[in-house]
Amino acid sequence: MSDRLHLTHLPSLTTERDGQDVIRGLTQQPKSLPSYYFYDAAGSRLFEQICELPEYYPTRTELGILETAAEAIAQLTGACELVELGSGSDRKIRLLLSAYAHVQPRLYYRPIDVSGSILKTSAMALLADYPQLSIHGLVGTYQVGLEHLPPPLAPRRLLCFLGSTIGNLSPRECQTLFQQIHRVLRDGDYFLLGVDLIKDTSILLPAYNDAQGVTAAFNRNILHHLNWRFQGNFQPTAFSHRAIYNPIAQQIEMYLDSQQKQTVTLAALDFQCTCAAAEPILTEISRKFDLVALKAALTAAGFRWINAFTDPQQWFALCLCQV
Repeated sequence: MSDRLHLTHLPSLTTERDGQDVIRGLTQQPKSLPSYYFYDAAGSRLFEQICELPEYYPTRTELGILETAAEAIAQLTGACELVELGSGSDRKIRLLLSAYAHVQPRLYYRPIDVSGSILKTSAMALLADYPQLSIHGLVGTYQVGLEHLPPPLAPRRLLCFLGSTIGNLSPRECQTLFQQIHRVLRDGDYFLLGVDLIKDTSILLPAYNDAQGVTAAFNRNILHHLNWRFQGNFQPTAFSHRAIYNPIAQQIEMYLDSQQKQTVTLAALDFQCTCAAAEPILTEISRKFDLVALKAALTAAGFRWINAFTDPQQWFALCLCQV
């Protein structure tokens, strides 16, 4: 099995990953933290729990779309090497791999993820179930992984960015990523994008304020991770979880609100800041999309829109485009 699995550890974006992005976020007003610090081992486990919550519709809705649309996607594109940004759990990619097994004798998968351990665990499970599969995983950020993609092993590539992770990016960051993806793909390659659609707040808000408090624990875990990574003294229990919907920006915003005036030190960064009582720290945005506007943004980045696959309630969409 090992001859079918290769992992390449890519150089990190040291200017961002050495904590300067944390300092920058905590010294601006309002304060913020980069959301990728959610994902240490504990954060990844908590997010997997979130995906199983009854209130959290995105994962099961996207899986439902893939169950019905994967075969059509494979037929539309023909034989492809699958590239995935932020592989994480393998449940979604399995549906695509099974569909592509019907249109090509060999399967090629290139996951890109910052967690080498999660990537390897997922890869080993996939290799056990797909004997015709070869995996070359790239351990690093999306940006670095895209720039280090080796030549494809199939006639075309299908680059997948699922889970509506694109919603964590600002409109400007989103357009920059679209442009980078377009640049690294070749003529004829495909881009499959999962997006959460605009919907009533009675559905949106419970998804980020679950009754069991798992999302609150996930939100506070970012502080545990910063304490471990940068020798910090955040007191996570001194911050309360809050998630709201911003109708102007059409996004969920997750905050950690300081419950008292407190001073925080990150010794490894030689950094200290004060949080006032009730002062918020923005930890994540989750934008919700309108398909007409999204199509315009992808077209502006150079993609040709092919189709949007949605669920019966129009809560989520998988958008297929071509370079």
